[in-house]
Amino acid sequence: MDLCDARTIKDIMTMFGLTFRKEFGQNFLTDKGVVADIAVSCDTGSTKTVLEIGAGCGSLTHELAQRYEKVVAIEIDRGLIPLLKYTLSEHKNVELVNADVMKTDIGGLLHEDFERGGVSVCANLPYYITTPILLELLGSGLPFDCITVMIQSEVADRLCASAGSRDYGSVTAYLNYFGTCKKLFNVPAGKFLPPPKVDSTVVRIDMYKDKPYKPKDEKLFFRTIRAAFEQRRKTLPNALSAGISELPKEMLTEAIVSCGFAPTVRGETLSTGDFCRLSDVISDMIAENGNK
Repeated sequence: MDLCDARTIKDIMTMFGLTFRKEFGQNFLTDKGVVADIAVSCDTGSTKTVLEIGAGCGSLTHELAQRYEKVVAIEIDRGLIPLLKYTLSEHKNVELVNADVMKTDIGGLLHEDFERGGVSVCANLPYYITTPILLELLGSGLPFDCITVMIQSEVADRLCASAGSRDYGSVTAYLNYFGTCKKLFNVPAGKFLPPPKVDSTVVRIDMYKDKPYKPKDEKLFFRTIRAAFEQRRKTLPNALSAGISELPKEMLTEAIVSCGFAPTVRGETLSTGDFCRLSDVISDMIAENGNK
């Protein structure tokens, strides 16, 4: 059964009385080479278990099951579960979970797999919920080896952007706290059924085992990043004063200057490491201010 053949996919969908559901961002890959390349890309050399988000008709799941000891495939569309049991019947190392990944206890689901070690994420993410899923995975604190995902090319540009570039934003700075992101290859819209309106890019996030940035107050660190980009056209002192109310603008400006930046600097020029240093200074100022 060729799960990358458009006619086969249509026939199987018809067999189970299913249609492509836009609300779930269902665009199934029709290129065997691309599917194989994605499956290979999530291997860190120690990967034993792969968490797949959005199994679709099972083309990527099939490739993953051939390469790794275990695949846990989460699929939100209840109608696709009988289809997946049919298309993946030969694979005894696939666990199908009908659930919304945003409402799933991933740590509990993969508890034994994390104990064995070597867990990676691999997914063709729906465009409409790409960023929330990535933020959820990154912020979960779970010890993933890497996260390999196919996403809208425009989003890939943002995730892999450098500080100071047009595409650099809060998501980029946040991601860089947890790991490094790299573009692997592009996938034209014509490689999907039905074809989306935009092209896609496969990226891989290699998670830090030991984060290089260790802010004194992680929540304040995240707040600093968020505040810096919520009003990115404003200078950093003005942007921070709207998001960090514990200090007056004058003290926030002092904190910025003490880190070696001009008071006219904008948040989009600061790297993740810069935000860590700045949030530490702000943390110390808040503590000192509170003790007066």
